[in-house]
Amino acid sequence: MMPMTPPRIALIAHDHKKDDIVAFAGRHRDFLSRCELLATGTTGGRLSDEIGLTVTRMLSGPWGGDLQIGAQLAEGRVGVVIFLRDPMTPQPHEPDINALVRACDVHNVPCATNVATADLLIAELRRMYPE
Repeated sequence: MMPMTPPRIALIAHDHKKDDIVAFAGRHRDFLSRCELLATGTTGGRLSDEIGLTVTRMLSGPWGGDLQIGAQLAEGRVGVVIFLRDPMTPQPHEPDINALVRACDVHNVPCATNVATADLLIAELRRMYPE
């Protein structure tokens, strides 16, 4: 039996990946608009302003937004994480980032860290949650 409602999806992107997540969300707007979305601060603002998605915004990543999402994930309130990471730029909150990705592994939550994997994940979610 197919699940009824799409999972709650967390959307996060490092500074150099913000344009990529906006483009990704634009391509998948029809599906994402049916989901409950949460995002770190700046990413959520851009997705809301530029794509028109309804997004619950956490703090920005460096101010604890990654940790806020990780806490909800550990409580079973996040079903999918799309975290477009910038592997070429050091991040001042790297321990928080690692903790979030680790929490995905511990709690068996799908986590896409690049656009190719995020596209595949959304394709499967579309199959699982048809309109």
